[in-house]
Amino acid sequence: MKVLIIGRSELIFNTLLLAIKSKLNVVGIVTAIDAPEYEKSADDFCKFAEENDIPFLLSKGISSNEAKLFFKTIGSVDLGLSANFPEIIPKSIIDLFSIGILNAHGGDLPRYKGNACQAWAIINGEKRIGLCIHKMVGGELDNGDIIERDYYETSIETKIGDVWEWMNKRTPHMFLSAIKKLSVNPDYVLTTQSQCPKDSLRCYPRKPEDGKIDWSKSAEDILRLINASGAPYAGAFSYIDGEKVIILDATLILDDEQFFAIPGQATSFDRLGGTVVVACGNGKLSLNKIIKAKDKSILKINSTRKRFCSP
Repeated sequence: MKVLIIGRSELIFNTLLLAIKSKLNVVGIVTAIDAPEYEKSADDFCKFAEENDIPFLLSKGISSNEAKLFFKTIGSVDLGLSANFPEIIPKSIIDLFSIGILNAHGGDLPRYKGNACQAWAIINGEKRIGLCIHKMVGGELDNGDIIERDYYETSIETKIGDVWEWMNKRTPHMFLSAIKKLSVNPDYVLTTQSQCPKDSLRCYPRKPEDGKIDWSKSAEDILRLINASGAPYAGAFSYIDGEKVIILDATLILDDEQFFAIPGQATSFDRLGGTVVVACGNGKLSLNKIIKAKDKSILKINSTRKRFCSP
């Protein structure tokens, strides 16, 4: 089976590695300029293509004349494998593949379509996060028949980095499983996505500034924001004494203290360990690791008069 790789990030790069290891006939690689959170860059894809003598395209537009010439040069292809590509691929491109293009999507389709789905799921307190391999439908976002599906069970302590690590390891094997099933039966479908609007949930992009903490919210809500905003993303942040700080790790504090405090106020601290307990709109959080945004040095709190707040 002739396979073409389309996408960005270590997730699709790991898929590329497994495809080569599994002796699949990879006939081309198409990528685009990488996002800041990706560990694998366009240069990594280019270098791999050169080392393995695989045709390579750094896409400036999947429907551009350059891309059309690339696909024409490649010739007939059975299946495309895609993840984290920045464009919605049109029908004219998908029709070049005899079986179609499979996309890896970190959402429980038809729910959690779109962008930053894993972060939104953590923020919303979902009990599990879906991962789907589905056939693309030209010009449509995260639609099409589902070929493989798996779940990551979550808790209040789940961090976005945990989910990314699972997806990076799990996705290549799900792609390989899907390829084996489609090799036997090109029409294989695990389940057909519902087209009823009430079954769908669209997620829109998040930006680094969305990680700003509102201390008037509950400790659980703030913890979910911290966990959803961490590595590989920019991190949840606040300000203290006018200086921007990033909270890398936090845990809920479950005590029976009755108290009055301004949301964001330090209620206790550990001079040696560097942790600080902070009052929230409802409950408290232990901030276990705080760094200064300007130089990434560790911030330590030594007074209950200190308050985290907006600038």
